[in-house]
Amino acid sequence: MDMGDMGQSMEGDGMSELLEALERHNYWHGESIRTGTIRQTYLEQVAAFSGNRLIKVLVGQRRTGKSTILRQFIQNLIEQGVNPQNIFYLDKEHLDFSELTESRELDALIRLYREKLAVQGKIYLLLDEVQEIEGWEKLAASYAQDNRHDYELYLTGSNSHMLSSELGTYLSGRHVPIDVYPLAFPEFVDAYGVSSDKAGLLAYLERGGLPELIHLESREARRHYVMALRDSILLNDIVKKFGVQDVALLERLFHFLCANIGSLFSVNKLVNHLKSSGAKTNFETLSRYVDHVERALLIHDCSRYDIRGKDILSGARKYYVNDLAFREYLTPGFDPGVSRRLENCVFLHYKAHGYAVHVGTHSNMEVDFVVEKGDQRTYVQVCYLLADENIVEREYRSLEAIRDHYPKMVVSMDDVSFGTRNGIHHRSAWDLLTGAIAAL
Repeated sequence: MDMGDMGQSMEGDGMSELLEALERHNYWHGESIRTGTIRQTYLEQVAAFSGNRLIKVLVGQRRTGKSTILRQFIQNLIEQGVNPQNIFYLDKEHLDFSELTESRELDALIRLYREKLAVQGKIYLLLDEVQEIEGWEKLAASYAQDNRHDYELYLTGSNSHMLSSELGTYLSGRHVPIDVYPLAFPEFVDAYGVSSDKAGLLAYLERGGLPELIHLESREARRHYVMALRDSILLNDIVKKFGVQDVALLERLFHFLCANIGSLFSVNKLVNHLKSSGAKTNFETLSRYVDHVERALLIHDCSRYDIRGKDILSGARKYYVNDLAFREYLTPGFDPGVSRRLENCVFLHYKAHGYAVHVGTHSNMEVDFVVEKGDQRTYVQVCYLLADENIVEREYRSLEAIRDHYPKMVVSMDDVSFGTRNGIHHRSAWDLLTGAIAAL
């Protein structure tokens, strides 16, 4: 029996019901599309790679807006004249599709859709949270290389390693990754209607960029949402996927990382800290758990870089949360202060723009960030306020000791500009976060 026959035979076993559910969740009959906050930067990235057989893969933590971006892209396609019935959109997270767990079932559903709707021409396949379907990578490879029909694939997923470890195995060099982050500061300004100055940035550093928080006014409602999101990610993207046994330890680890953003520490130090508070763990277990949390895109590590030796250093490193709402609502008793929040924000700013970001070390001194893309490099020091000469001296000293000619910058939330000192530029944080990255 070929796959076309399978589509027919499975109708009595629920395939027709799946097609009906698919029809309810698509826009084949002119239904309005809830587009939410327009993520223009990501739409432009997706559009730039459209019109070819490359698989476009949006990767990001759950609830950062990947589904919204897909819906906005669908709206753009329809406005450009694409027949809505040529757009197949499947949101695997929706309860209607919870029983769709294998690629052969999805293949049968796609074939049934094409037959029942008598679709002609290119079909756009948009598959949301595709990692929930067993064998998805083989299916994606098959459709991307189908010589009989014209398909263009757009996938989303919530695991950072899905490209290198899974899809990359079957379609090496034939996919385009697009990393999706929570709302950036300019998007936050537009969504909340706040000012793009110090006051607006302070609000952003407190609330973070999770899109759903826009609709929650009370702090208690936001706290409950963030806790529920934490539980969902830990359960679905870590516990179930990796068979984690000690869920309580996993949660304690994540809370520790949220409370200590921007702090330099090693896994050994973390093991000792947790053991001192009564936890039973070891280096191997904690190393795996940290890796799991990173894969779920809840945190990002920032390794040390020897500026003089031009080497990545092993051992201690810093960690930053993917969204500051986790730090704000999960660990309210451990406030690292505005400076650490701002540091986290600047880190995400460069990551979202495709830069490699490291902690710089040289001559027993530390530079908050060495950011690189291609042959570009910038040294960045971050602080809350340059309140007195001692702080100015401290923040500029490590940059002044670097003898190469790459740009150097101090970023703070001072209301006045400090201009340039010994070739080091001062920049207000809100100006950095809303300005053109190429100007750095």
